[in-house]
Amino acid sequence: MCSFISPATSSIVAPSLSIIARDLHIANAVEQQMVLSIAYLGYAVGLLLFGQLSEVFGRLYVMHAANLLRLLFNVACAVSANAASLIACRFCAGVVGSAPLAISGGVLSDIWRAEERGAAFSMYALVPLLGSALGPVAGGYITERTSWRWCFYAAAMMDGAIQLLSIACLRETYAPTLLQKQARQARKATGNENLRAEGEDLTTSLAEIARKGFVRPCILLATQPIVQVLAIYMAYVYGLAILVLSSFTELWTATYHESIGTAGLNYIALGIGYISGTQICALFNDRAYSALKARAGGIGRPEFRIPLMLPSSIMVPAGLVLYGWAGQYHVHWAVPNLGAAIFAAGVEVLTQCVQTYLVDAYSQYAASALSAASTLRYLAGFTFPMFAPEVYRTLDYGWGNSLLALLALGLGLPAPLLLWFKGQALRERSSIAANE
Repeated sequence: MCSFISPATSSIVAPSLSIIARDLHIANAVEQQMVLSIAYLGYAVGLLLFGQLSEVFGRLYVMHAANLLRLLFNVACAVSANAASLIACRFCAGVVGSAPLAISGGVLSDIWRAEERGAAFSMYALVPLLGSALGPVAGGYITERTSWRWCFYAAAMMDGAIQLLSIACLRETYAPTLLQKQARQARKATGNENLRAEGEDLTTSLAEIARKGFVRPCILLATQPIVQVLAIYMAYVYGLAILVLSSFTELWTATYHESIGTAGLNYIALGIGYISGTQICALFNDRAYSALKARAGGIGRPEFRIPLMLPSSIMVPAGLVLYGWAGQYHVHWAVPNLGAAIFAAGVEVLTQCVQTYLVDAYSQYAASALSAASTLRYLAGFTFPMFAPEVYRTLDYGWGNSLLALLALGLGLPAPLLLWFKGQALRERSSIAANE
């Protein structure tokens, strides 16, 4: 739930951007888009910190602190009197809102055995994207019936409800933190001050936490071609997903003349696409891997995760083109929604395939590899929406989406083919990648 609420409260203002711009006197289209996208820059910063913080202070306390801070920053957003204060508070809410996204993967690893994690990670990968898609559904109706400020009040209320549930239901899962707690209890019970858990006496400064969080992902991005290829491709596709998210309402209100509340309902198409992508991965990803592993004499390779990337690299541009041209020519509302759903399904399939490939290819450094890729994609999520208005103003939805789709196709087909034929050789040259 924490990983659902954070993206949902980040995207809840997507249908309200034009009204926020009017009320806060935002004349610049880039600044208007920044009201939404600045939260994703906060994610990029926070992801590099909270994973390390959870390994020092434990998952539970970091999650509770981040949830409380997100609630406070959402209230601050609601009472913002100008664009600068709103953008600053949105950024801070994004930083602390990244905590569930940074920590939840570790929690799943803590509580699921290796052979059981596939299904757990598959379902978890859906949650943040689904939150991003469904947040605007609520935001559209809230804005239509009250004001955009109540989007943030509603977000704060949801944060509060989740905080209470977290306090009641969540427990610490990180083994070193649990052992240190047991050691403290044993010292108190026995009076023996020599009882210590491993690493209990080590002190880590915030500067050291920041250094560890930033340095290793940057090293992987700088030195590992596999991480570079997949991170760049995933960043581009995720950037497109946030670009579509930020510009979706404008299509329905300006071209189809729908109210903000009704326009928000169209985001359900993105949610359906993300759910469909999860089901595609659940049905075929492990089956394809097992079949290829059996054909290779029982030896598994990370490259066996690649076959499903190929259809996803077609679905993403195909969905974009259908959505763009159908919207431009005012075709029945179901057609652009169908295109958006196909696009979203392709994004979800790609995200899961890339994540499982990186985990398989960098087993010992999987967290850093995923952190590197996630940071780059959230940076794309921050930057892409800011050029959306100019793209669609100049090229309209048809040619604008066709250009973006062509670039997605140019990245999407070579990347999996390169790794299929050269991935093993690249891993063999690496000193930190996993090899058979």
